[in-house]
Amino acid sequence: MTLALSPADAAQPPAPSQLAFHGKLDNGLEVVVVPDRRAPVVTHMVWYRVGGADEPQGKSGIAHFLEHLMFKGTDKIAPGEFSKIVAGLGGQDNAFTAQDITSYFQRVAKEKLPQVMEMESDRMANLRLDEKEVLTERKVILEERRSRVDNDPGSLLQEQMMAAMYVAHPYHTPVIGWETEMRKLSRADALAFYKRFYAPNNAVLVVTGDVEPDEVMALAKATYGKIPANPEVGSPRVRPTEPEPLAERRVILRDGRVGKATFERYYLTPSSTTAKAGEAEALQILARIIGSSATSRVYNALVRDEKTASSASAWYSGMALDTGRFGFYAVAAGDAKLEDIEASMDRVIDEVIRNGVTPEELERAKTGEIANLIYASDSQQSLAHTYGWNLATGRTIEDVESRQERLNAVTREQVQAVAAKYLDRKRSVTGYLIPVPSGLAKVQPRAGGDAATFH
Repeated sequence: MTLALSPADAAQPPAPSQLAFHGKLDNGLEVVVVPDRRAPVVTHMVWYRVGGADEPQGKSGIAHFLEHLMFKGTDKIAPGEFSKIVAGLGGQDNAFTAQDITSYFQRVAKEKLPQVMEMESDRMANLRLDEKEVLTERKVILEERRSRVDNDPGSLLQEQMMAAMYVAHPYHTPVIGWETEMRKLSRADALAFYKRFYAPNNAVLVVTGDVEPDEVMALAKATYGKIPANPEVGSPRVRPTEPEPLAERRVILRDGRVGKATFERYYLTPSSTTAKAGEAEALQILARIIGSSATSRVYNALVRDEKTASSASAWYSGMALDTGRFGFYAVAAGDAKLEDIEASMDRVIDEVIRNGVTPEELERAKTGEIANLIYASDSQQSLAHTYGWNLATGRTIEDVESRQERLNAVTREQVQAVAAKYLDRKRSVTGYLIPVPSGLAKVQPRAGGDAATFH
């Protein structure tokens, strides 16, 4: 399940800076409330500051495995009944895991909020796991890996590119895990991870919708407030530092299930959390100018002019705790060679590095990015997602609410500077996905971005 963005209403909604309340319980749980009274519904999300990059060595996939097991019940809720209860309330629920976070959410009528808060706080502290249920769910995640990764050449390429990009940092390990390690995950592993990281002082509660901050804080104290803090968590996470890259890397995957040859490239960049002032915003603007629309430079060059690609794009992924990525993607048209596509992509990049971007491109990109913020602020779920992910990965309410101002402040000089600084081939991993003759069904690759594994 993904969180969709809704179109803006005719009346422009308030900016996020006019919406968010931020508080904290005595046990360390952060609480964010964003009132939206247009419909009598609420979105309730709990974000844990733990993900795939926090796993013990040799236990890859345990964060995602535990996410699945969180639906297996407590003393109050029978195994598998959590989602059924939410559905019975007329609501929806799900969960997802990424490298830095694990999140659980429900969307219900406002009068059902106390019940889902009671249920979610119950499984924060009182998870019960039966050995048989654990073994059954382990089969589920292994099948999920087979269907989403092993049977998708595009996912396999991206997994191998990430493994090549990171020498020391745990982002080199897929969130879903390596199959050889997933097969050994146990009930004891899951409970140890749960007891270590699932605590109120390692979580952010976000509630958006038809609620008042005082009402939510009172409910939070009555439910989550009963859970004691865990002194082992709550301080900044310490992970291995990725050394500065010294040499570009290449990954070539040949697969008979591929219909069209595909080019991808990732550059190591700072994230929004680790970037110097203005750099993350400049990278976001650069991505829009160089490849985030049908009027972008790489699309015009490869698709419209040269006709060597059927699609071409670029993106910046900065919603991470430690490092981000800047990526390029193109699917070959006809019999076009990936080497030619790569050369054209390099020419577009070099042109930006040498000569920068135009004033018209800069203003158009800013307008597009700010429009995205407005669309997002019109959706309860998008607001909950934005505030939760930012706070769970080292940013603040102020960071969220000043984003439009920071985007508006980006200059042409900043865009050219981040292009020259970070789009350096020694910082990159280039991937080729090449079709080979085969009678197997063809599977199309998909473009890259932030990886998150859903329940």
